[in-house]
Amino acid sequence: MKIHATTVIGIIKDGKCAIGGDGQVTIGQSVMKHNSKKVRKLYNDTILAGFAGASADAFTLFERFEDKLQQYHGNLSRAAVELAKDWRMDKYLRNLEALLAVMDKDVALLISGNGDVVEPDDKIVAIGSGGNYALAAARVLIKHTNLSPREIVLESLDAASDICIYTNKNFSVEEI
Repeated sequence: MKIHATTVIGIIKDGKCAIGGDGQVTIGQSVMKHNSKKVRKLYNDTILAGFAGASADAFTLFERFEDKLQQYHGNLSRAAVELAKDWRMDKYLRNLEALLAVMDKDVALLISGNGDVVEPDDKIVAIGSGGNYALAAARVLIKHTNLSPREIVLESLDAASDICIYTNKNFSVEEI
């Protein structure tokens, strides 16, 4: 069975950052869980991370990413590149089906199993089946409001949950 993605969005604004995700886990055409937590703080609460895709795969990637953060003393960009290299080259990791969104107060990155490490120009990273809906909402909110990163994340997730059937309204948000 294919596990459908989710919505995770992270924003850096005014020296602060927040990342949030919905809680729905879907297998096939059924909702299996409503309150999954897909975002977390890493490396002494200085890095935020979220995942979309298969949960077991994402937890494996979180562990590997935390190891890289330790190895490179919290250097987010270096840890992301090294994880992407391992993910692409390792036979076991190559089969993992997930995307990671990671950020600190300065850098937001998307990490994929294809070896991609992408830093969006606007410091907004969004992944999952509802990611583009949340991204569009966040861009408008950043441009036309004075909302905090946390508030923008919540409003963007809410907009995505109204459109994407794989996104619910049980949001979890982390911020630094």
